[in-house]
Amino acid sequence: MEFEDLIRELRAIRISGNAEALANLLEQVLMADVAEAIKEQLARQTFRIREVRDLMVLMDDQSAAALMGYFPSTLQEVLVELLEPAKLAKIIDAMPHDERADLFNLLSEEEQSELLQGMSQPEREDMQRLASYDEGTVGSVMTSDFATVDAQATAADAIKHLRATGKDKETIYQTYVLDEDLSLVGTVSLKDLIMAEPDDKIADFMTMDPLFVRADEEREVAAQAISKYDLLAIPVLDEKKHLVGIVTYDDAMDVASEEADMDFRKVGAVGSIAGGLKEASIRLLYKKRVFWLVLLVFGNIFSGAGIAYFEDTIAAYIALVFFLPLLVDSGGNAGSQSATLMVRALATGEVMMKDWASMLGRELAVAGLLGATMAAAVSVLGIWRGGMEIAIVVALTMQLVVIVGSVIGMSLPFLLSKLKFDPATASAPLITSIADACGVIIYFAIATVILDIPAAIA
Repeated sequence: MEFEDLIRELRAIRISGNAEALANLLEQVLMADVAEAIKEQLARQTFRIREVRDLMVLMDDQSAAALMGYFPSTLQEVLVELLEPAKLAKIIDAMPHDERADLFNLLSEEEQSELLQGMSQPEREDMQRLASYDEGTVGSVMTSDFATVDAQATAADAIKHLRATGKDKETIYQTYVLDEDLSLVGTVSLKDLIMAEPDDKIADFMTMDPLFVRADEEREVAAQAISKYDLLAIPVLDEKKHLVGIVTYDDAMDVASEEADMDFRKVGAVGSIAGGLKEASIRLLYKKRVFWLVLLVFGNIFSGAGIAYFEDTIAAYIALVFFLPLLVDSGGNAGSQSATLMVRALATGEVMMKDWASMLGRELAVAGLLGATMAAAVSVLGIWRGGMEIAIVVALTMQLVVIVGSVIGMSLPFLLSKLKFDPATASAPLITSIADACGVIIYFAIATVILDIPAAIA
């Protein structure tokens, strides 16, 4: 069903207030598509948030909770204000544990207190514990809704237990074995349970000493571990080695996607944009972009100073100006390529700080080959525009600026990491500005030496 048709039907159901028709419609479409259609129409301003609120009131609690989970935090925050407290409490109660903890943090203290009063003590403690973890940590993306089994239970008893309790669990494909202190002692997969003899004890075939992550570690650690070891979920332990939650593969995919998105924006010196680009206001986009652009304007003064210093060389050989944009841009492009590769490698853990020296050697070799190829290509233009001497100047410059730009691009993320900054921060524009200034100086310095023209004294 096309989004426009889906929105038309949703609007008609909202006007009629027919909850049964809405339930029938939701059986025919995926909730992710419903959420995407609503977000698209909200961005186009052809659908109002109050209409979304009215639809959620008509939905059963499970459907409303599923829909809420697909919305960005900015939209959730508005819906929290619009929904009646009683309906909101039911929606939050029906959400997965990790998602409802995130939504809980959007509430005011008064709303949080009111919501907690309507929950049982175990649910209240679980909500408060999950909501207490700092944003960006493993604890902030984990869920406490996992399946456990006793080590002394038989395979048949464990399957019976999962059949009785697994319906409301995040996943039953991996079950966790705990001791009396709630410490993790092993895991058992659903496949192992099915393949085992009914009377086999869990302790005899469970996986001992499973991989785990700490609740206070950065959330990327969990995503990287799940990706590296092809896990369906990874257990999360606290400082006492108690099992406090799990991170599932779908949550890890969300983390990886968000981190990659943040890295790309940081590389462009933009930073994170809450709610996504389509929902961002002009004011927000301006604030996110203006700082580095203004700062780098002054950085580009060095390029202008370099040109001014060699103005006598430029005046004597005006053909040099033709190649200036081509050469300095090539250095910046090579640097941006190197930085993009290195930022991603550092973010995924593929490359560590100790690898800088080995990566430098590789980068010099690659940049040398790239520079030689580009120098050969540009030398033809040099002969055509200014003769053999100009061609030599342009070719040598191309070789050097590509090497210098690549080394800067590769090294800057390492330097930022060493200084405890995010390596993705402003890498592309910063590298371009540095490479431009270096390119101007290299170009006219080589031209001055080869063409035997004394540089102007500043």
